[in-house]
Amino acid sequence: MKIRFTKMQGCGNDYVYVNGFTEHIPQEKKPEFVRFASDRHFGVGGDGVIFINPSDEADFEMEMYNADGTRAEMCGNGIRCVAKYAHDKGLTDRAQFSIVSGGKVKYMDLTVENGVTKAIRVDMGEPILTAAEVPVVSKNRQSVDEEITVENKVYRMTCVSMGNPHAVVFMDDVEHLAIEEIGPYFENHERFPNRTNTEFVQVIDDSHVKMRVWERGTGETLACGTGCCATAVACVLNRLTGAHVTVQVLGGEIEIYWDQKENLVYMTGPAVTVFEGETEEAYV
Repeated sequence: MKIRFTKMQGCGNDYVYVNGFTEHIPQEKKPEFVRFASDRHFGVGGDGVIFINPSDEADFEMEMYNADGTRAEMCGNGIRCVAKYAHDKGLTDRAQFSIVSGGKVKYMDLTVENGVTKAIRVDMGEPILTAAEVPVVSKNRQSVDEEITVENKVYRMTCVSMGNPHAVVFMDDVEHLAIEEIGPYFENHERFPNRTNTEFVQVIDDSHVKMRVWERGTGETLACGTGCCATAVACVLNRLTGAHVTVQVLGGEIEIYWDQKENLVYMTGPAVTVFEGETEEAYV
């Protein structure tokens, strides 16, 4: 079975995108295809695979998988790329439309120049702060500035869900962090029933932070849109920044605004098409 795909990235957070309107892979075969396509040596290479499907709940569905073949609920960089794909490929001619992922509907607002999408502002919805809904095991209703012991070292974390779980950990220096060593221990810590994404954050000033992310099921990535949203929310909750935050990730910068009056988080950033291709028949 040959499958056509498009490689796209948002701030270096790269996925393989498959048009679910035209390309049909049996549901039980998708995890196997995802592991193949995500492999950077034997496949296309990416942080995972995203299928762009028809939907009864929104204009489009984003069906997302991590590189290890497990399902994921949401990806901020990924949903911007889905929006660009849908518009630039002619699936819609509108600059404002909706995408559902993991049962949550998000709303897109595209900046288009000469028929090409240049930037996307996404209404990412309300941040989930109730510990049981993140989910994270906590004695408190919200897990804000709580201690967590990982490999015999005590860290302080703030937990936020943006449709997927995040643990935000503030520290003085993220550049020299051995994230590949500590990341897996956070991801699989017993306090996270569904595992977690972990953001390690250094505050630069009241509107700028640096962030490195360990993504659940993938490892360190160059960017994580929902992680940037969770980071901004955690910064405000800990009174470290204002509501407008520029998050500097390894792959670029993402602008986040938490409208606390409406309790909505807005994310603005780029989406880029890298190349298109087709797999050979024997992809599994």
